Amino acid sequence: MAGMELAPFRPWDDFFPGLDRFSKPDVSDLSKWNNRVISNLLYYQTNYFAAAVVVILIVGFMNPLGMFLGGAVVALVFMGSVWAGENKAVIKNFKKKNPTLFVVGVLGISYFLLSLCGGVMVFLFGITFPMLLILIHASLRLRSMKNKLENKIEGVGLKKTPMGVILDLLDQQEEKINKIQDFLESKLKD
Repeated sequence: MAGMELAPFRPWDDFFPGLDRFSKPDVSDLSKWNNRVISNLLYYQTNYFAAAVVVILIVGFMNPLGMFLGGAVVALVFMGSVWAGENKAVIKNFKKKNPTLFVVGVLGISYFLLSLCGGVMVFLFGITFPMLLILIHASLRLRSMKNKLENKIEGVGLKKTPMGVILDLLDQQEEKINKIQDFLESKLKD
């Protein structure tokens, strides 16, 4: 956690500039879509965090105990799955190759555990709804040059942010860092 920086809050006209900066992702090229989502998650992470906090506070105000229980269950299941991914090669490979399915699995297990406690509505509105909003925005928002530059700086390791740590835990940053390192090494040889 040492040396971690909080990404700046992006202005509203950058976060939601108008329909011309949004586009349906190319679902036939999953790698390009994944790069768009990861880049936007890194660039707009503080905006996403603020939007999620607003939704969580609204749901938490209506059902504080349920929201606390839901958050605790999801956090524990996520930490357990990250631990399993670090200690079991099969899970680590699955997590790296199928990050979306891995997150869906974590949410599915969380949903099952919360359904045993009667916290399904809190789970749906307080946990999955903010994640869905974030995923929709990150998928549809086109990247700008500033966005790409900021992501390269973080990928090289010059900046470490909370979303970067989460993506590292999901094994989504390592490949980008290796590509950047290869590029830098090739330039140094020339």
